[in-house]
Formats: sequence, structure tokens, C-alpha cells
Amino acid sequence: MAMLRLPNADGTITDYHLTGTVVPRPQTLPQFNRIAYAAAHIVSDPLRETDPWNRPAIDWDATMAFRHHLWSLGFKIAEAMDTSQRGMGLDWNGAQQLIRRSLETARTVKGADLACGIGTDQLVLADARSLDDVIRAYETQLEFVEKHGGRAIMMASRALAHIARSPDDYALVYGRILSQAQNKVVLHWLGEMFDPQLGSYWTGQADSPFEDALTNVLAIINDNRSRVEGIKISLLDSACEIALRNRLPENVLCFTGDDFNYAELIEGDGNRYSHALLGIFDAVAPSASYALSALAAGDNATFRSVIEPTVPLSRKIFEAPTQYYKAGVVFLAWLNGHQNHFTMPAGMQSARGLLHYTDIFRLADQANVLDRPDLAIRRMQNWLSTQGVE
Repeated sequence: MAMLRLPNADGTITDYHLTGTVVPRPQTLPQFNRIAYAAAHIVSDPLRETDPWNRPAIDWDATMAFRHHLWSLGFKIAEAMDTSQRGMGLDWNGAQQLIRRSLETARTVKGADLACGIGTDQLVLADARSLDDVIRAYETQLEFVEKHGGRAIMMASRALAHIARSPDDYALVYGRILSQAQNKVVLHWLGEMFDPQLGSYWTGQADSPFEDALTNVLAIINDNRSRVEGIKISLLDSACEIALRNRLPENVLCFTGDDFNYAELIEGDGNRYSHALLGIFDAVAPSASYALSALAAGDNATFRSVIEPTVPLSRKIFEAPTQYYKAGVVFLAWLNGHQNHFTMPAGMQSARGLLHYTDIFRLADQANVLDRPDLAIRRMQNWLSTQGVE
């Protein structure tokens, strides 16, 4: 039985014996009965890095190879989203390169599909003085994505949260952008646990109750329902998601972004279920693909047996402060051989500590997420030695 020595929270170092098994890969492209987007990370290039905080270097070959990995497992890709460090290491200039390259690559892969995040991150908050400034920033990004043949996911805007003072302000901005979109758009409700600057979203008032925000976003969707494919909700609260899901108009989809409760929300209650747009699917893609294939075949028991062990791992990766979850996602990509180093744009790997990563290793093994256990052990041992663990 494979073993390595891992540190514990009490300062001791003990033997850890791996128990996981490798999830089988599909022989043909899987078919799902849920729409499943994996939000994909980007791979930094430490050999070209000179200014990681301000001008991070991207390894485009490794970044595109990871997208091939996700497509081969049946996923659509949510591109240039939070998982790719938008606003936390990847600016709009970098996002444009990522969007263009991904769209070009997708056209070479049979069945590949993706949608691209549009936001206002090129607009410095100090320069955001009016709703028109926010609208112009969104328009610029929408135009870029559609010019290159992409579909849009309308991300939450820090600039809009900074300026908006009422639900009418949100209705104006979203109405203007949705009216210009060539294709249906997915909206994105991102909670303040992911971005503390979004606490007043949809209402313009800090500490507004959930019901007020829900009422306002539903009004925006109803006013623009012919242009809205669906909405991703990332509040890490299944009751909130179910309340939204139950009140959406017909033909508008609910995409779970709940990295704590996705298993039960995707399976549903027998009448309603959520589709998926999840950052955790980047990290557990083979397991999620296998589980979703079983669900599509009517084998709910296998779906649960495969997907449920990934939930404790996801809860660890997305624990507070949640916005640093990208570090755990990239850590697993490195352990599983999808990149040859554990560094991130803006040095974001430093956002989590040694014990956090050690817990991720244990939970990944227990969830059958370590695809190449021997490689994962070797890399974990080498990394621990650099952290002073002999």
C-alpha cells in the first residue's frame, strides 16, 4: 500500500496510507442529461515570469491542453471566469488572449463547446463614475467575445456594485447589455464569500435580505427572458438556489455554482434539478464525468457513490476565505500531472497554507481524485521537503 508522511494540525508528522482507486476514463465522448460547464484554470509559466503580480506569464500550451482534457470528458467550458483568476491575476488583456485562443482551439475539436465570461474588470473603480461607464465596459467585452464567435456569461461587476444604489440601476445595466447580445446569455450571481465587494448585488443596498435580491434578479430575468439562457448562482446555500430554481420562468435554466452542495442539487428532487457551472469540476473532472454519465443512464446510485466523496474535498478547497479556492484547484492539477509546477499567476499559491494543502491531498485520495497516485506521492513529498517537512 502506497504511503507517505504528512504533517498534522497538532504539529506531528504521521504515516498516511493511500486508499483511493483511479476512476476509469470513458472510451467514447460521454453523454450527460445535465448541461455541465467546468470553469477552467490557467497555467502560469514560471520560466518567463518577470513581474508575477502585474504581468503574469501564461503557459498557453499547457492551458489549452487542460481544456482538451475537459472536453474529452464531456464538459463544456466556462472560460475566463473566476477559476481562471479573473481580477486576481488575470486582467482583461490576458482574458482577451485566453478567450481568443480557447475559441480558436474549440473549433478544432469535435463537439467542443464553451462560453466566455464578460465583465467590467478593465474599468478601474476610481474611474467608474456612472452607470454609462459600467455599460461601456460590459459592451466592450461582449463585443470582443461575439466578434470571435463566442457566447457570453455575464459576470457580476465590482464597478456596478460600487455605483448602483437601487434595483433600477441593475435593471438598466442588464437590460442594455442583454438587448445587444447576439445569443442567449448566462447570468452569474456571485456571492460575497467569493468576492467581498459584491455584498450589495442586485439591490444596491448593503446587507439586503436574500429575498430582496431574489425578487430583483427575477424581475431582470423576466423582463429579458428571451435573451437569458439561465443563471448561475454561487451562494453556497442550497436553500437559496432551490428558491431561485423554483421561481425561474419556463425555459430559463438554473446552473448550480454551489461548490458545497452540488451533488444533491444536480441530482434534484424528482421534479426539478440544477445544471452545473462549477469550478470544482476542474479539479474532479474524471469523477464528475463518470458520475454524470451514470446519472444520464438512470443509475442514480452510482452517481451518488462517485460524486458524493468529492464533496468534502470541494468544501475544503472552497473553505473561507473562499476567493482563494483557485489555489487548491491548481494544486490538484499539478498533483495529477496536468502541469509540471505548482505556481500560479500573481503568486496566488501562497494564499493557502501547508496544512490546507495536506488536507487536500488526503481528501483527494479518499475521493478517488488522484489520477496518478505514484506521481502525486512523489510531487507531494518533494513539495513538503521545500516547506521544511522531512
